[in-house]
Amino acid sequence: MPATRPPRSDYPHWERVTTRWADIDVYGHMNNARYFELIDTVVNNHLVAGTGVDIRTLPAIGVVAEVSCRYFAEIGYPEPVDVGVVCERLGTSSIIYRVGLFQGDGDLAHAEGRFVHVYVDNTDPARPVVPVPDVIRAAVAPLVR
Repeated sequence: MPATRPPRSDYPHWERVTTRWADIDVYGHMNNARYFELIDTVVNNHLVAGTGVDIRTLPAIGVVAEVSCRYFAEIGYPEPVDVGVVCERLGTSSIIYRVGLFQGDGDLAHAEGRFVHVYVDNTDPARPVVPVPDVIRAAVAPLVR
């Protein structure tokens, strides 16, 4: 991930999400667990919309191998959050996303997550690693920068 706060221009895909009263901790900012929920949801929303299929039923599915988040500024309730997604790496069997969270009109991210999907065989209980399905690759390709 970049060492500095990433700007909105880094992200080709956007989704706006709402904050809820329950997202806020006793300090008045969004609880760290909520960031990970938003990152996971927005990436998978893009895959569902981009493929037009239920990604849970594909012969190969993406499982989370790594997730992290850097926090730069507080996100609070009740303002919406703009979540941007970019593909850092589209590999043979894995995809690395960077996901920026923005609140308000500012150009710099309030937080940025790193999210790694590794594709495994959805039909084999042992879940061996397999290539990223073509339908997923096609949906993610426009996010590559």
